[in-house]
Amino acid sequence: MNPLLRRLGGYPLARFQDLKLQLAADGTPLHDFSVGDPVEPTPAFIRRALVEGLDPVSQYPTAAGLADLRGAIADWVARRFGVAVDPATQVVPTAGSKEAIFHIPLALVDPAGPKRAAIWGDPGYPVYGRGQQFAGGVSDPVRLTPASGWRLELGDLDPARLDAAAIAWVNHPHNPTGATADLDYYRRALAAARAAGVVLGSDECYVDVHPEGAAPPPSLLQAADGDLTGVLVAFSLSKRSGMTGYRSGALVGDPELIAAQKVLRPNIGTASPDFVQRAAIAAWGDEAHVADRRRVFDAKRAIVREFLDAAGLEVSGSDATFYVWFAAPGGDDAAYAEALLAQRIVASPGRAFGPGGQGWLRLALVPSVEGCKEAVARWGDAISSGALPGSP
Repeated sequence: MNPLLRRLGGYPLARFQDLKLQLAADGTPLHDFSVGDPVEPTPAFIRRALVEGLDPVSQYPTAAGLADLRGAIADWVARRFGVAVDPATQVVPTAGSKEAIFHIPLALVDPAGPKRAAIWGDPGYPVYGRGQQFAGGVSDPVRLTPASGWRLELGDLDPARLDAAAIAWVNHPHNPTGATADLDYYRRALAAARAAGVVLGSDECYVDVHPEGAAPPPSLLQAADGDLTGVLVAFSLSKRSGMTGYRSGALVGDPELIAAQKVLRPNIGTASPDFVQRAAIAAWGDEAHVADRRRVFDAKRAIVREFLDAAGLEVSGSDATFYVWFAAPGGDDAAYAEALLAQRIVASPGRAFGPGGQGWLRLALVPSVEGCKEAVARWGDAISSGALPGSP
């Protein structure tokens, strides 16, 4: 066995999926806010495109993806961000954003070279550091704080730390905290990365999941002002379009880095099937369904936020995504998650996203609107009865 598997252990969020299945086995209602896999159906037009995309003969897809899909992604980037990208050289479809982020270091890292580290924010998505380590590199997490708005400021790091890095990852809207960033933040991050010769990766899988009426979150692509040298941005249809099980996303950025991915990816065999790509073409081309999903998430967010505020629980970040990030009463996120489990409410302790998440918990707005109402009612009753503590 690869010793790294023993050292890292299981994927932090996988245990919550196992736990959910165990708790649900007895048939008693379970309010699951753990793994970010919303229950709203995938829009019918996307499902139709999938079925209609089935060819009588099944053949291998190409790693570069269908030209029509690359064009649809480039068109969406132009509409959403006002940035022109070349679908032939600056776009590659992926099987979601997670696998793309995990595999990028395989084409980027020289295991024997001086620049082997991946810088990323803790708490954060574990895949940034884990992919780097499996590629023979080093994970270099940077502790994030509520005082900094849960943002990783590359320019504040020791220059030696940046000099040792192959890539630095930023992620906004942020998982797990839901914190956002503005264009000036991206400009600062890009300037610091370029000064140190570091690729800047931006995980923007939640860029279209934001409150209705709020300014749409910007992209690193906009901050690059037409020069995508050293830039890689990951997008996903999973949350935007309710396509978590389809595994469909995209990398957009530096033509040389995209070309390297096109060389790497056939060796891995991660290309999405053509029928999934045709469903993705339909999804990238429509905005109405995205707005519909945002309205549903808004309704859930309002229910949960109203409850947490009334209960005196501190909320931080939570400006976008469909996550709500709150402080654990008593300061022990694992203990409060266990106490919630006794009420059949499943939340993710912040430490699952790194040591910087200790003392916080993440709620993924996965249950239906009615399910959210039922969960907070049960939660409130438990606080009233003394079974659960309220404010810290």
